[in-house]
Amino acid sequence: MASKTNPFTFLQQVRQEVAKVTWPTRRETMVTTVMVLVMIVLAALFFLAVDQILNFFIGWLLSIGS
Repeated sequence: MASKTNPFTFLQQVRQEVAKVTWPTRRETMVTTVMVLVMIVLAALFFLAVDQILNFFIGWLLSIGS
């Protein structure tokens, strides 16, 4: 069983670990955000195109039967 750490020691350890984190710069955050938004738009356009193509072919197939 693991030994329990008192809250004060735990908070000290948390602060030490947070100090080791390499935080992104403002520019890195902005570039990453823009890239995510671009990928979202590209994915939306791709799925829109696939949906329209499938809609066309399914409509065409159904019109053949009637």
